Amino acid sequence: MKVEIEKDLQNLKRLVGNSDDVTFKTFNTSMGKSAVAYIDGFVDKQSLYFAVLKVLYDTPLSVPVYDKLCQLPIPESVNMFEDLNEALSKVLSGNIVLLIDGAEGYFCMSLKKTSMRAISEPPTESVIRGPREGFIEDYKTNITLLRRRIKNSNLIVSETVVGKQSNTSVAVCYIKGIADEKIVEEVKKRISKIKIDGVPDSYYIEQYLSEQKYSLFNQVGISEKPDVVSAKLLEGRVAVIVDGSPSVLTVPFLLFESVQDSYDYYSNDWRASLIRIFRIIGMVLTIFLPAVYVAMETYHSHLLPLKFLISLLGATSGIPFPPQIEMLVVLLLFEILNQASIRMPRFLGISLSIVGAIVLGDTAVKAGLISSPAVLIIALSSIGIFCVPQHLNSVSTLRVLFVCVASVSGLYGVIIGAIITIGYLVSINCYGTPFTAPFAPIVKPDLGDGFLKAENFNQTTRPFSIPNMNRRRK
Repeated sequence: MKVEIEKDLQNLKRLVGNSDDVTFKTFNTSMGKSAVAYIDGFVDKQSLYFAVLKVLYDTPLSVPVYDKLCQLPIPESVNMFEDLNEALSKVLSGNIVLLIDGAEGYFCMSLKKTSMRAISEPPTESVIRGPREGFIEDYKTNITLLRRRIKNSNLIVSETVVGKQSNTSVAVCYIKGIADEKIVEEVKKRISKIKIDGVPDSYYIEQYLSEQKYSLFNQVGISEKPDVVSAKLLEGRVAVIVDGSPSVLTVPFLLFESVQDSYDYYSNDWRASLIRIFRIIGMVLTIFLPAVYVAMETYHSHLLPLKFLISLLGATSGIPFPPQIEMLVVLLLFEILNQASIRMPRFLGISLSIVGAIVLGDTAVKAGLISSPAVLIIALSSIGIFCVPQHLNSVSTLRVLFVCVASVSGLYGVIIGAIITIGYLVSINCYGTPFTAPFAPIVKPDLGDGFLKAENFNQTTRPFSIPNMNRRRK
């Protein structure tokens, strides 16, 4: 099918709905009447003129068009399409489509000039020691950051497009010969089955990659640091990069990864082990401390030491609410303050989180609406919640649920609830990997990177908890 400039331009304009940001330019060259179609703002117009149009003006008719275009100094290779709809999709992706009257197809090339955020340390994963680069919203840049750390031809990047309306680029990355081919194919299969209008963020893909859709716990790893993702790729995991999102997804994902941090691998083993224990203590306090406080004050006050009980009674006397309602009210106040500080401008948010908490807490205690022990308990619980940011939502929800259970059935309910939660965690299986490995079931070779971390040079094998094709690391 030969290109007809007038007819094809009319069809393109009709397909884009005469959108003002889609630019069509017609001109005459030695090859005949020609036209270019592109989105204004995506294209480097200076390069378009010097690299493409000027060369076409000077090209004799005897030179094949495609061969000449392939010799142009442009960033990406030139492709030719016979279908007008394919050419339109390339225009909407930020590419240039060249139409030459009488040619055998439409020529597509990339001269993108987009504004993007500079590579910087991610705000959600700041480090004391280690690489400070973070992923950005451009998926090509994110793939390059991984390539800089894994300079190996076995690093495979498989790209696809998701979203009927958004046409978002999604890249599946893995290391051939290490990653389990069954997991790679399963990830690709799930992504290919996604039928939605748009993918604004990687969270939309995360939902489809999770084994249990309505699970309270994250079953997909998330990171904004290239060094973390590259280390997981070297262990045999699969990474998913979504254009427009700085968060890269990894599978399979283990619960204990939430306790691990990149700084653990850039510090001494004893220091990393101590920090991991502190993180676990912080997570346990976050979930159970408010519930245990309510249960002890309501049903089991006889278990408290006498001096502590007298101090507690003195602090809570005159409070108009029962312990259950008081704890829920304080939880609500802290959650409101947290949400307000996140959504307000940065400097105002800092002031609100500090001054608001002090003023409101102190005023409420002096007014006799809440007790000082309740404020202290929730403050400790709220600090500990950030020890495991991967499960921030899960831990926050569990904290409220356990307070409700403790209000009804005391410590017995808290213990039964803890057993049910542990049983539920043990039952989760993520891509053939037990969610609670290497502790349930016990995988002895992986315990060296558990609660107590061994030195890096002693970790000679890849994790046995994760399916991979090459166990030997050294």
